[in-house]
Amino acid sequence: MEGAQMEDFRIEECENDNNTHEDSQMEESEQNNKHMEVAPALISVHPTRNSVAVAVGSDLRLFNLLEDCAVILVDEAGGASHNDSIRGIKYGANGKLFVSAGDDKLVKVWSTESWRCIATVCSEKRVSAVAISNDGLHVCFADKFGVVWVVDLPGVDETQAPLNKKAVPLLAHYCSIITSLEFSPDGHFIVSADRDFKIRVTVFPKKPLDGAHEVQSFCLGHTEFVSCLAFICTPDSPQGILVSGGGDSTVRMWDIISGSLLDTCAVGAKAQFESDTTEGNCSTVTDICTIPGCTLIAVAIQSNSVLCSLRGIMLLSCDLSSRTLSVMKVVSIIGENFVPTSLGSSISGGLLWMVTGASKLRGSDVSSLSRVKVISGFEEKSPDASEQEPAVLVDSEIPGGAKLLEKLQGSISVDEKVFLAAADAVKTAMCNLLIKKQYSDEKREFRKRTRNDRKSKQ
Repeated sequence: MEGAQMEDFRIEECENDNNTHEDSQMEESEQNNKHMEVAPALISVHPTRNSVAVAVGSDLRLFNLLEDCAVILVDEAGGASHNDSIRGIKYGANGKLFVSAGDDKLVKVWSTESWRCIATVCSEKRVSAVAISNDGLHVCFADKFGVVWVVDLPGVDETQAPLNKKAVPLLAHYCSIITSLEFSPDGHFIVSADRDFKIRVTVFPKKPLDGAHEVQSFCLGHTEFVSCLAFICTPDSPQGILVSGGGDSTVRMWDIISGSLLDTCAVGAKAQFESDTTEGNCSTVTDICTIPGCTLIAVAIQSNSVLCSLRGIMLLSCDLSSRTLSVMKVVSIIGENFVPTSLGSSISGGLLWMVTGASKLRGSDVSSLSRVKVISGFEEKSPDASEQEPAVLVDSEIPGGAKLLEKLQGSISVDEKVFLAAADAVKTAMCNLLIKKQYSDEKREFRKRTRNDRKSKQ
């Protein structure tokens, strides 16, 4: 009997050792995946072009265009503003506030007058998108579990110590990563897009801390994840006309009141033609930017193949009378492997700002890269799309010149090999963010056991 018990003990011990070994291997794999996860570079422009912000990895870089100098951030929390990849940056509609957030589960609200952090919010999970209400009284952010949270800012005084604000849930997309958040031009609606092809239009309540329970519409039609949202402002539609892009290689236009699809523009085929390739690679719309003062929409497109990605941006024209979209032209970046990851524009200036790059580059001595380009020719005085002559500015013609590029890029010149490494890293970043991961039962149980965001029991 004792021999049988000893044998059972040895078998159980062996099984425990095997489980421990498998857990160790799985944990090591998890750590490696986390280490290799990359974040695409982001850009945001002040509404009246007072400043420009770029985020690459955990680094937040800003340049003051009015004073022609780099911005020094003041964060009394000490150390770096963020200690993990930044996933969202945005200026408020009136330009007084700026918000940044990301994988470190921190949302930071900055005053654009002093560039001091005036409020910090701790998220339960990693943040995937941010937005500021049009009146500047609320900041909203979405986490990777599909919940949109809201923080009230009334009473925030930048002369006082920064506040540790607490967020409350506003709405949810249940377990689907929210990829983009936008307020409608009239501020009455908040629009959220997710990885499961959905766009939700929600009435932004008068008391947001009580939750947003009134759904205006769902905009359904994308056949792959929705990656970006933007609004076209029109006199006839104060709520604006919504445009969206995604992994199905299309840009779609919506009436947010009814949720009806107005038009679809298949940009993937045109991008493949411009890239001079016959490969059947699927293209992803990584960002959309509407140009204030005209009816043009700038589109950034990334292919599954680095060599097939569009080196430049595609311009779409929106016919407001018929509410249709059409490809107007492609503005190429000649001589460089510049594939934009993020776009930005301002109300004044007639410029479109672009950034490419990513954090944690593999096969390169450079840990991260951001490269900034600017396209001119979108002056408000000529709203007719046919009169536009967009042109890529050389580095010396960019506002801020060499000082701006040195601040936002980290250096003025960028090696071609680093460009290629960044383009490959961007492709990986998009897959990590938007493609659903399939876990085995064993790996799912391991992830449950090693979660670090469980609420402690009171």
